[in-house]
Amino acid sequence: MGHLGEDIKKLGFGLMRLPKKDEVIDLEQVKEMVDQFLDSGFTYFDTAWAYAGSEDAIRKALVERYPRDRFQLATKNAAWINCKTREEAISQFETSLKQTGAGYFDYYLLHNLGESRTKFFDDYDMWSFVQEKKKEGLIKHVGFSFHSTPEELEEILMAHPEMEFVQLQINYADWENPAIQSRACYEVARKYNKPVIIMEPIKGGLLAVPPEKVTNIFDSANPEASYASWAIRFAASLEGVITVLSGMSSIEQMEDNLSYMKDFTKLSEEERETINKAQEALDSIPLIPCTTCNYCAKVCPMNIGISGSFTAMNYLTIYQKKEVAKGQESWLVGGHGKKSACDCIQCGKCELVCPQHIAIRDELVNVNNTLGK
Repeated sequence: MGHLGEDIKKLGFGLMRLPKKDEVIDLEQVKEMVDQFLDSGFTYFDTAWAYAGSEDAIRKALVERYPRDRFQLATKNAAWINCKTREEAISQFETSLKQTGAGYFDYYLLHNLGESRTKFFDDYDMWSFVQEKKKEGLIKHVGFSFHSTPEELEEILMAHPEMEFVQLQINYADWENPAIQSRACYEVARKYNKPVIIMEPIKGGLLAVPPEKVTNIFDSANPEASYASWAIRFAASLEGVITVLSGMSSIEQMEDNLSYMKDFTKLSEEERETINKAQEALDSIPLIPCTTCNYCAKVCPMNIGISGSFTAMNYLTIYQKKEVAKGQESWLVGGHGKKSACDCIQCGKCELVCPQHIAIRDELVNVNNTLGK
């Protein structure tokens, strides 16, 4: 790892879910949260060009109110969003500099690599662009965020050893989840000696209110600890982690995070066993046994997002939040260029190749009846 990130405390302020008032970012509350965060000794702030209003908000709440050496700012380039030329992709960097007013970025990430998105960074040679900006002093450290398979992560790290760190989705619920493969991706990063920044440690807030089977386990172990604290401390206890991003959207969430991360201690063996029990409790919830091998996708004549649909349904089963499940379906199906469950023609080709022997046609009918309305 070298010394990268050794001066950063284990909690980072994720700026994707900032508090809002009347559908507008509540700047005064953000300022108060920034003050509390810095006063507690934390310094890492994470925004992105793609987070609507976030870069402007952090300029006003942080950059214009504190000396530049008091904080570390990360932002991201999403070359796959509406960019048809290299110039358009590069312009995101200039826009971020203007919107944040930061002068330079401590950490700059190529955003959300994986699947068809990586091609844009290759085609526009964003790899060399960020190195140029690093030589100019406008970027201190270069890395990328990633949402895909460990095999693809390894390919990228082999092709681009100059990348200094990776940002991965890691939480106890996704540690062995075949759709996310948190553990396997983390192990690839460790294999290539890349420090890790962790995103989604609370799984978009879902692990702040986990299923009753899980809350009973945590309450028995420590009734005073918040459910979010178990999730964040699990992530922060992993070796090789620079910081754990928490997308705090209220002062109350900030205060809770600071209460156990200000003087962070790794999970004890007893606490690790509690996490293991929580993971087992999640695993015991009956789900569609899809491993996202996507053999079905290779034979589907309608190009239906079968595994994405099943992942969304499993979200609903576990967390009982329909809007979250619909959001997952929108991203994993439509966002990946796939057709929805309602387009199934019931041909059955998928079921002939499914290693898990899932009644795919019946499950797709259920997806459409449940999430399609």
